[in-house]
Amino acid sequence: MSHIAKWKIEEVDNLATLIKEYAVVGIVNMERIPAKIIQRLRRDFRGIALIKMSKKRLMFLAIEKAAQKEKSIEDMNEHISKQPAFIFSRLDSFKLYNLLNKNQVPAPAKPNVEAPKDIIIPRGNLGVPAGPLLGELQSIGVKTAIEGGKIAVKTDLVVVREGEVISEKVANILNKIGIEPLEVGLELLAAYEDRTVFLPDVLAVSTQELIDRVSLAHQQAISLSINSGFLTTETSKIAVAKAFREAVSLALEAAIFEPEIMDKFMAKANMQMLALAQKLSDEALDEELKSVKSSQKPQSVEETPLKEEDEQEEEEKEEKVSEEEALGGLGALFG
Repeated sequence: MSHIAKWKIEEVDNLATLIKEYAVVGIVNMERIPAKIIQRLRRDFRGIALIKMSKKRLMFLAIEKAAQKEKSIEDMNEHISKQPAFIFSRLDSFKLYNLLNKNQVPAPAKPNVEAPKDIIIPRGNLGVPAGPLLGELQSIGVKTAIEGGKIAVKTDLVVVREGEVISEKVANILNKIGIEPLEVGLELLAAYEDRTVFLPDVLAVSTQELIDRVSLAHQQAISLSINSGFLTTETSKIAVAKAFREAVSLALEAAIFEPEIMDKFMAKANMQMLALAQKLSDEALDEELKSVKSSQKPQSVEETPLKEEDEQEEEEKEEKVSEEEALGGLGALFG
């Protein structure tokens, strides 16, 4: 059996302890991040998050050791890739993800790297003396002029589109004129919290979008509960009120006379009577109906929305029927 260095054992023990102590354990990618930026991030994150770099093998072993008490943490081993490091925090996973995203810093262009966004050489004086650079800019399509002995760009030009690879030629030009199109920072590969592994595509959801999704899911759950007949404490009152409205509608259509809805029958009969009276000649009507008929005016276009609003208000009032009233009504209708 080969000898294991003492420092490796201590490193694994220390990492395993941190995994158990912190509410959120993240794995971040440290590729292409200069040492000075890492130092700055450590300083800025003090008291908020702790960054611990280690060898991949030792990180793997630390997770395995922590998994002896909490099996679910073992899933994090799948995300130890690239140039990984641990980040420990008591912020929730979403806040940690946003924290890392907000702490991206500009970096110089590098050849063969994808542009994270459109790279633009903006209009204006570059402050660079005229020389060979003038021809280099023109060779990539930049319209230039000389102003006060300095190179000036006439119009904005997108030299690399988002997702395209930056060529060596363009990278050299951008570095000469001081444009830093890249952003570097800690890339969160995965975060572990409450026995769950969260990936970036989930954590990238904004707070408002998350609230909207939860609200929509709640509405859909209520709809499913009512339509499937699977009632809960939250949906029973809504379901009973809905059943009451449907029972009243059925009773009216089927002419099932009950004391609780006689006023609705009378109103319906009165409307039908008036509608019929409008179609008959005055000779077939008594004096009272003639008077009512003559007093009725055709509804104007402008009045229609008001009627619709009244109907909507009436529907809202009906929906406020209490559970006791609805149950009483159902009992009266169907025994």
